[in-house]
Amino acid sequence: MTESELIQNLIRLAFSEDIGDGDHTTLCSIPETEVGQSKLLIKEAGILAGVDIAVEVFHFFDPELKVEIFLGDGTQVEPGDVAFIVSGKVRSILQTERLVLNIMQRMSGIATVTSRYMKLLEGTSAKVLDTRKTTPGMRILEKRAVKIGGGENHRIGLFDMILLKDNHVDFAGGIEKAIRGAQNYLKEKNKELKIEIEIRNMDELQEALRVGGVDRIMLDNFTPAQTLEAVKTVRAVNHCVELESSGGIGIDTIRDFAEAGVDYISVGALTHSVKSLDMSLKAI
Repeated sequence: MTESELIQNLIRLAFSEDIGDGDHTTLCSIPETEVGQSKLLIKEAGILAGVDIAVEVFHFFDPELKVEIFLGDGTQVEPGDVAFIVSGKVRSILQTERLVLNIMQRMSGIATVTSRYMKLLEGTSAKVLDTRKTTPGMRILEKRAVKIGGGENHRIGLFDMILLKDNHVDFAGGIEKAIRGAQNYLKEKNKELKIEIEIRNMDELQEALRVGGVDRIMLDNFTPAQTLEAVKTVRAVNHCVELESSGGIGIDTIRDFAEAGVDYISVGALTHSVKSLDMSLKAI
């Protein structure tokens, strides 16, 4: 399924969930022919995200709604800013209002937090990555918000990369068996996917380096000092394999991991515990 199809399915499901057999409040109070305008009012400083998706929502529900955009995705916004004005049937505006806000507030919150993390990495070569710890059904939008905020996407799902995590390694019978199994699988299925393996200590790191054949090594729950040691160990024998830090890394510690020399730092908090950015859709 394409990204566009996933977004359309999300919008369809969201309207079904919200409207059901009808928005009876709007239907009983607003004449069908009434037209008007509403503005998207920013109420909190941050990075704007989801404008393009808002337009999709409006047009999905009512193709005749017109949207005049003043501020696009990725813009630093302040309280009082107006991102866009939507014009058309008032019934349509009222019935799309909450879905537009739900999407834009969450996407903007994610973009804002991601931007904050990226600023902490300035001057290093590290990039912040999202994870699969996303809201079911909203992953495409949340990962898009991470990119708007300046971060990078890890794998989108289970289908576009092989990531051998600790449970895979343990169930497979160890580092070497897990890696060999992945290599054989890709050869048998004639697939070209990157292979990443999660390691938990220096012994597993040495084994992963001995076996070889992986594109990225994830250093899980290492301290910054252990990360620095691991980076030196890897770079002494392999300059091509990518290195990723993961596990409980937050605002206060991310810089330490970046300065240790890893290429990527994955942060689940970008999507699993973010605060939405405050905004509202107000009648003009």
